[in-house]
Amino acid sequence: MGGLIIRSDNFSLHVPEPLFLGFLGVFALLIIGTLAAFVLPAAQPGKWADLGPRMRSWWVIALLVGGALLLGWQATAILFAFISFLALKEFVTLAPTRKEDRLIVLLAYLAVVVNYALIFADTLFEDSYQVYLVATPVYVFLVMAAAMAWIGRTDGFLATVGIVHWGVVVAVYNIGYIAFLMRVPDAEAPAGAAGLVFFLIFITQLNDVAQYCWGKAFGRTKITPKVSPNKTWEGAIGGWATTALVFYFLAPYFTPLSPLNAAIMGVVVPMAGFFGDITMSAVKRDIGVKDTSHLIPGHGGVLDRLDSLTFAAPVYFHLLAYFAIERF
Repeated sequence: MGGLIIRSDNFSLHVPEPLFLGFLGVFALLIIGTLAAFVLPAAQPGKWADLGPRMRSWWVIALLVGGALLLGWQATAILFAFISFLALKEFVTLAPTRKEDRLIVLLAYLAVVVNYALIFADTLFEDSYQVYLVATPVYVFLVMAAAMAWIGRTDGFLATVGIVHWGVVVAVYNIGYIAFLMRVPDAEAPAGAAGLVFFLIFITQLNDVAQYCWGKAFGRTKITPKVSPNKTWEGAIGGWATTALVFYFLAPYFTPLSPLNAAIMGVVVPMAGFFGDITMSAVKRDIGVKDTSHLIPGHGGVLDRLDSLTFAAPVYFHLLAYFAIERF
């Protein structure tokens, strides 16, 4: 079996060849992007001013996610549990909740524990995936609604339960699918479970970057000017086409998909990411903010960076499960 193998007396690490080459590819892209961050702002002042902070943040993100994937499913689940907590905190901070809603907000944070506990519980019983499918979207919702009714809060009942639960589904449940991918048996994918996660994140972020670059270079016709004024048809189509082609040609190295299924997912997953992006933009417009926070320089907040993945992750997971993964 090819790839990188590291062994010591108490530690052994095998990185499949596609995943190893994928890490090298990301490293190369980061170097190119970093060089571009020095050159482009000087050549076109003002147009690429945010590229430098973006690239510095990308280095940190790549090291954190890459390190977690190498350490295994437990480290990946813990990392994304923390990411979900930060994303939910951003949402709850911005959402129009009241002091009287603190019980519902507390239950929302407890949902992070429940959601990721089910991923860890996958080692105890095989049906944890079926439980995961309904736990947050159904039972967390029921508990929130029942709790608010129990304490007698009728004013703003629908708004509070609906808003907070929406945040839980987006920031916790949907993002949790990334960590749950690590429970796929390594034998079911050419680059193992870590390769499936790497491929999802790489494709989704590539789609964002490709749309950004195509839009910066050729963008003229706006798609949703009231929701996301910087989104253009030229950027979206260029990004979709680029990402679909990359997905199709790299899928055999990271996924067990047939060529036809890879072509389908190469179109659907980037589109899901795009709709996740503009949906979160609509939420921010409704709240009246540009970014969910300023935690990540050049990107905004955690939710700003995750917006595409909030839609792409469950779509990628379920299509993989339907087309190719026997475990689910």
